[in-house]
Amino acid sequence: MAPRPGRLHGLRAVPGRAVVRRRFSRLIPRGWGAFIGEGHDNDTVTFSKAIPVCALLALAAALSSCARASDGLAQPTHPSARTGHPGTSPGDGSPAQVTNPPQAGRSRSCPARVFAGMSQSQRVGQLFIVGLTGDGLDPGTARAIRAHHFGSVMFTATSTAGVSGIRSATAAVQSLADTPATAGARFFVAANQEGGEIQALQGAGFQRIPPAVAQGLLPPAVLQRAAMTWGSELRAAGVNLDLAPVMDVVPRATAAQNQPIGVLQRELGHDPATVAEHGVAFIRGMSQAGVATTAKHFPGLGRVRGNTDFTAAVADTVTTPDDPYLGPFQQAIDVGVPFVMVALATYARIDAHHLAVFSPIIMRTMLRARMHFRGVIVSDDLAAAAAVASIPPATRAIDFLAAGGDMITSRLVVAAEAMDEAVLARAGDSASFRSEVNSAVMRVLAAKQAFGLLPC
Repeated sequence: MAPRPGRLHGLRAVPGRAVVRRRFSRLIPRGWGAFIGEGHDNDTVTFSKAIPVCALLALAAALSSCARASDGLAQPTHPSARTGHPGTSPGDGSPAQVTNPPQAGRSRSCPARVFAGMSQSQRVGQLFIVGLTGDGLDPGTARAIRAHHFGSVMFTATSTAGVSGIRSATAAVQSLADTPATAGARFFVAANQEGGEIQALQGAGFQRIPPAVAQGLLPPAVLQRAAMTWGSELRAAGVNLDLAPVMDVVPRATAAQNQPIGVLQRELGHDPATVAEHGVAFIRGMSQAGVATTAKHFPGLGRVRGNTDFTAAVADTVTTPDDPYLGPFQQAIDVGVPFVMVALATYARIDAHHLAVFSPIIMRTMLRARMHFRGVIVSDDLAAAAAVASIPPATRAIDFLAAGGDMITSRLVVAAEAMDEAVLARAGDSASFRSEVNSAVMRVLAAKQAFGLLPC
């Protein structure tokens, strides 16, 4: 998800970017790096002071020691998806792959039983992740959740409320997961907790996370341990979905011109192997903490110039269907990342006629058929982004789902309400579209089962 002004994503480029990069690579090629930022207003998340290099190196050393010491110890375990909690693949600590639950058999799966007990409006509501206002649940959003049965929420503004403050907000959200609203299915509660300038949740109990360019300089084992710590903080706050990591590869030579990723130092590296290795480490660490992750922004925003939040007609003229830059996404899929976020750009050499979020070629052919992704395809923001401003909200939602998408991101509740009504109406009129909707609902419910959010 790209940055937006006046909120978490309304972030300015950091002057002296090249100096920061040189400092990372020259001084501490295997460590955390020094952070250099400028003082900004309260809505930004840059550093106002440099963090001492010695402190970060000490932390990296400690994490590395922990990783070595834990080799002979049992990893933190979570009940498997069968019991409704986050699982790991045997032996490697990677997240369990989310698959479509069986539709028939002697005993229906938990997602199938929940699905059967839902009205069609409750099912459609599961396909939305809507923005919270500020760092809490306001009455208007609560009413919308009850009326439209929205199944997931996200923090959209930078908060310094700390773990305890966020925990109060997430508890209020989960209290809405009753039979009338969601048929008892609990909420995915999401945040953009990437690191650096993109860290939604701050304050007491939340460590400051280094930017992705610094994370990419860490040994992967150290990054995995760090991500597990950051994930544990999210879990303590009641947040169970991180809209990270960014798996986009940004060429070093054009990083300063790449507005959505490179300018904000959101890339884990400048080559597919580095991004894949560190992205997988991040995913595994978060999974060990019981937090779902999102590989974004498929099929990559690393070779565009414009930011789709602020600019229409952003196009990638380079990426091909078998591009090496897709490698990090494949690696994330292979270790079981439960969500993949699709971008709002156009990819001229893949599907020149549709934005990625409206492209069956990108979602059905590439993600599902070729890359074998069985999890949840989530859109980038379809509410307020400039890339979709000329398209009516109803059309955005219907076209995304019809093209193979599963979960609609809408940081604005009013837009989500309009999209929900349109999807419900189309599902009532079209049996084929209703079938697509129901399949998407089952994938969302399967992901919820894997993270302990279903009542069975």
